Amino acid sequence: MEKSNSIKEIAAALILFQMKVEKIKKDATNPFFKSKYASLSNIQDAISNPLAESGLTYSQFPDGDHGLTTIIMHGNSGEWIQSTYRMKPVKDDPQGIGSSITYQKRYAIAGALALNIDDDDDGNTATHGGKTPEKAQQAEDDNKPWLNIDSKEFMGAVEKIKAGSSSIAALRKYFKVSKVVEEKINRLVSS
Repeated sequence: MEKSNSIKEIAAALILFQMKVEKIKKDATNPFFKSKYASLSNIQDAISNPLAESGLTYSQFPDGDHGLTTIIMHGNSGEWIQSTYRMKPVKDDPQGIGSSITYQKRYAIAGALALNIDDDDDGNTATHGGKTPEKAQQAEDDNKPWLNIDSKEFMGAVEKIKAGSSSIAALRKYFKVSKVVEEKINRLVSS
């Protein structure tokens, strides 16, 4: 691993990110191994807003002979951490290399950001067929968009809460509301 001279600000941003990011669901199936995994697009969708709200971004790029470099950057401070690793594909042709890069991207970003990939349902699927009320509510919540501070919905919500015609609990029926967004709403409503 390589890093900028200081990582104080990026470390704080990573802590904030960890508080915001939710467990990532395994949404794809590997028919060869009959196993489930979190697809790259699912991971990217799950981390996009929490990264942005934390002032973080990342980039991944092929590096040399079967290598992949992942860099996580903090926008305000310019601090960064990165690592490169190599994985030789079974078949060294364009399709094999492309598959290997996608695999590397999934696991590199999951490791670098310490993502919690859903892999334990505590026996609910076997016992209840995955139909518990908690699972149904979680599935519904997963489909909600994030309420972002810079959106028109955010300002409308603040006005409705100030007027007494809505609440943060009511917002959660339609949006995922992070702790940072909730704190901002509370500050604006009380001012």
